[in-house]
Amino acid sequence: MNEASMALIAAAIAVLSGIGAGVGIGIATGMTAESIARQPEASGKIQGIFFIGVALAESTAIYGLVVSLLLLFR
Repeated sequence: MNEASMALIAAAIAVLSGIGAGVGIGIATGMTAESIARQPEASGKIQGIFFIGVALAESTAIYGLVVSLLLLFR
């Protein structure tokens, strides 16, 4: 294998971090909906914490994308 093909494989693996982010956001969304259904009066606090969690989960996918782009266009 040459260096270019290894970089393509590494870029593909880096993009797979988006799967983990998608699963994490899906679980967080489900738990948020369940929490708001149980305690509607706390929906403001729950949504605030949810958005922080989604941002952190999505950042891992963005890091994977950046690494992938760096590997592809170096």
